Amino acid sequence: MQEEAFMSSMTSMPGVFTATHKDGSTYYRVSITYKNKHISLGSYDDIKLAARAYRDADLLLHDDDGTPLSDMAAGHLLPDLHYPADTPLSFEKWVILINYRDNGMYFKTPIYIFKKFFLYFLTSERVLRFDVDDLFYYSTHKIMSRDGYLFVNDYGSQTSILSHYGIRSHAVCGRDYIFVNGDHNDFRYGNIHIINHYHGVQEIQRNGRTLYKAVIHIRGNFVAGIYSSEHEAAIAYNKAVELLASKGIIRNYPSNYIEDITPIEYARIYNSVRLSKKLRSL
Repeated sequence: MQEEAFMSSMTSMPGVFTATHKDGSTYYRVSITYKNKHISLGSYDDIKLAARAYRDADLLLHDDDGTPLSDMAAGHLLPDLHYPADTPLSFEKWVILINYRDNGMYFKTPIYIFKKFFLYFLTSERVLRFDVDDLFYYSTHKIMSRDGYLFVNDYGSQTSILSHYGIRSHAVCGRDYIFVNGDHNDFRYGNIHIINHYHGVQEIQRNGRTLYKAVIHIRGNFVAGIYSSEHEAAIAYNKAVELLASKGIIRNYPSNYIEDITPIEYARIYNSVRLSKKLRSL
């Protein structure tokens, strides 16, 4: 993108300013002031589009007959934002303006807030729901989607939004964690239940008991053993990784880090867990 010049001048159209790129070409910057806040509406190459952007924003912000989304947030119904297909304003900016109009809080991300939760409009069709405790984070971090993977750019790296819940990378929905109400767009903390917290550990049911199976992949999955606690299975997985390394089978296996036990307890469990005969005989 060509750099813009620093000079701009007001046109005869409200909120529209003429500006020039470094190469001398003209474009139009649009802004509006509402509730004493100066809001940028974007830049346009066509002055008519720029004028329409200002007009649409002005009508939206001063729509006294507009129904606040809080009046329409029943159940899992998707609020209708009445986003017109022919407006030059982006859908993201449309959401931002409606939230500011209704709630008096301006965010740079497409958020609409309620009392105990907020909606994040990823697209007009996909809306994510979060607890209000996460409002500060997502008001300053833009959520992106690629191949079903939801992430934010944090300190120069892509961070999965699932990491906020302690869900490890490559975890599988339905096996390692579930959405309690079945809604995969509902990221409120009470709606996410982690089944398997550790690498290579799977929760299983046997004779009415909850047990934990440690599994490691070597040209297919090998069961390291079945244990009565998650800690035992997680440590058994670590022990299996070290056993394989001693046999010259070195892969990029992640290790499990168990925070809530002491090094002495870790060593005790490590020495007591037994690995399957099939794995030991490799």
